[in-house]
Amino acid sequence: MTEAPAATVIDRLLDATQKLMADKGIRATTVSEVAEEAGISRAWLYRHFPDKSALIGAAIVRLTDTFGAEGRQQLDAIDDFGTQLAAGVRIGRGAYDDPGALLMRLRIEEPEEFAVCAGVGVSGLVPDLAAFWRPYLDAAAAAGAIHPHHDLAEASEWVARILISLGTVPGDTIDPDNEAAVLRHIHRYVLPALRADPRKH
Repeated sequence: MTEAPAATVIDRLLDATQKLMADKGIRATTVSEVAEEAGISRAWLYRHFPDKSALIGAAIVRLTDTFGAEGRQQLDAIDDFGTQLAAGVRIGRGAYDDPGALLMRLRIEEPEEFAVCAGVGVSGLVPDLAAFWRPYLDAAAAAGAIHPHHDLAEASEWVARILISLGTVPGDTIDPDNEAAVLRHIHRYVLPALRADPRKH
């Protein structure tokens, strides 16, 4: 019998892991179920992943890479920084419905299990999102859309926190699913803050 290429086996295992995590979450997903879903023996699974944490962790990394790449592709097609930020809220809200961004739900619903498997807990959400946005702030600063005296690492984290809040916390004055309303909010409050001289505060 010819062995399947390792990449194919790993993809099948990660596909199965992602499906089971979407259906049942991290805690309820077992190695045996993953092997059965993938049509692979447990022994074959253990040739590639030593334990459940390594398997789940690999699936989380793939989800992160997929979501990040898809988000970047959308944002890179937009020239205006404010419009990129508004699109970021839309992309982030879609994360809760998109299987490719299952990791967002897992981080919130099972933070301890997520931490064990991914090596970072729910506390990693803000730094990860700040790192995602940093190149866009760098570009905006180079274009003069951000005051040159801002600490861009700090500003990126602030932007991450603002976008998480806009996308996840309900309010009375802004509909986060209305991209025009989000863009108006960004132009009224977020961009003026980034254009202001931070040395005056």
